[in-house]
Amino acid sequence: MQLIDGKLTSKEVRKEIAAEVEAIKAKGGKIPHLAAILVGHDGGSESYVSGKMKACEEVGFKSSLIRYEDDVTEETLLAKVKELNNDPDIDGFIVQLPLPKHINEDKVNETIDPRKDVDGFHPVNVGRMTIGMPAFISATPQGIMELLKRYEIETSGKHVVVIGRSNIVGRPMSVLLSQKGNPGNATVTVAHSRTANLKELCLQADIIIAAIGSPGFVKGDMVKEGAVVIDVGTTRVEAPDTKSGWRLKGDVLFDEVAPKCSYITPVPGGVGPMTITSLIINTLKSAKKEIYS
Repeated sequence: MQLIDGKLTSKEVRKEIAAEVEAIKAKGGKIPHLAAILVGHDGGSESYVSGKMKACEEVGFKSSLIRYEDDVTEETLLAKVKELNNDPDIDGFIVQLPLPKHINEDKVNETIDPRKDVDGFHPVNVGRMTIGMPAFISATPQGIMELLKRYEIETSGKHVVVIGRSNIVGRPMSVLLSQKGNPGNATVTVAHSRTANLKELCLQADIIIAAIGSPGFVKGDMVKEGAVVIDVGTTRVEAPDTKSGWRLKGDVLFDEVAPKCSYITPVPGGVGPMTITSLIINTLKSAKKEIYS
């Protein structure tokens, strides 16, 4: 069994990006610039955005953080999005989710210029990804694809079971792995809470991607010998023995499943570190006009 080390891979990718930014600087080119809009003071959102800003600093990007209180109007937020769309210095930007209930998230996502949508949530980018055109791919699926590639995990001709059908992870993963490419060329089954024979399906899988948001859902008796298991789950569970009073738990019962695997991602330290790095990858692609010329 080999652990897929997301922390180490993330460091390697960031070093490569930092070297590329240095080369851009040396030639007098424009430094990539990522902006983030943060509404309110949600603890998770605060830490995510803070991580994104630190990542920008680490690789030599410019970064901007625009903050609003919870009571910001939808009109004000949309006006700021349009302003960033038209700012030639901003290569990409994100609006950190979730947003307060009085703001329509779909409307906000659709207002973002697809050419600056480094989160990969705009319907244009989702559509382009689905038909195999160049697109900004959302962070978690892109991070998983990068891990599969760098660990040289064979996906061609393999049976992949994706547990979870969210628009952010499960659905895009099923599309990406079924397309031509490396990683890709897999036969993909999308399973979810209504799937009747889930255990039987999982036992057929060469690769399981667990993205259901249910701690310890995938157990040892659901995984065949030699399978690859990618755990996307990050649920906070109470842990009185820790300083914070909680710990992150994945969708996979690690101690049961790991001994049967050829490769497995831990939680934390697996897929998680690659998500912010994927945002940095997309911002660099945007700055280089790789997706939209």
